[in-house]
Amino acid sequence: MSWLVVVLSLIVLWIASLCKIIHTLRLPSRTFLLSNGGAFCKKNVLLVVAHPDDESMFFSPTISYLISRGHNLHILCLSIGNADGMGNARKHELYKACAVLKVPVQQVNVLDHPELQDGFGQIWDHNLLAKIIKDEVSSHEIDVIITFDKYGVSGHCNHCDVHYGVHKLLHENPRSIEAWELVSTNIFRKYSGPVDIWLSMLLATKDTKTVMHCLLNEHPQKSFHAMSEHSSQWVWFRKLFVSFSSYTYVNTLRKISM
Repeated sequence: MSWLVVVLSLIVLWIASLCKIIHTLRLPSRTFLLSNGGAFCKKNVLLVVAHPDDESMFFSPTISYLISRGHNLHILCLSIGNADGMGNARKHELYKACAVLKVPVQQVNVLDHPELQDGFGQIWDHNLLAKIIKDEVSSHEIDVIITFDKYGVSGHCNHCDVHYGVHKLLHENPRSIEAWELVSTNIFRKYSGPVDIWLSMLLATKDTKTVMHCLLNEHPQKSFHAMSEHSSQWVWFRKLFVSFSSYTYVNTLRKISM
């Protein structure tokens, strides 16, 4: 009987969390990427990821927010994800996923650099990453960079290296660009689905030491559609991941300060 109560409570909490996300659509626009005076200011934003599908699995709430608020989003994917020999297919899948997410294909850059190959044993040079990202920033007059934090959601070394590449760029150009990192959570929060929005919002509000913004995914169904375009990766356990991952429903972004 006690297990039934727990299950029913979780179902109610899950539904309440989804209702909260839906209700967010009716609220005024949040304050992320507003000018200092509080007025909207269109920014050129660069999302830096390691592999095709990172954008759909981890950053879809952020992408949805940026596109719906009229910001100009570019995506730099630093590899084609060729660990299993499907890199060319995965590259084209990324373009299709970005079309679902309303990111123009001409603003998606996917690299196949010999020193930036997908794999857990592949260590990426942070100096090379910083140079590539700097070139992308210069080419598109980027105002804001968004990327992984030092744990990279899953601990994948390529995700972590991307973070340190951005960090190195900021260290060399400390005042020229604004940067934000996606906050990694523990495994219980990671697989709590929309329920994690409550704790994410609370922590973002209560943390006085860092600048944080909690972005709810206004169109979670679009995350499923986008991820399904990565057909080579759309196996049963990734379908479960997208369903139960908190990153489908909420992103907490923390400002990187040097």
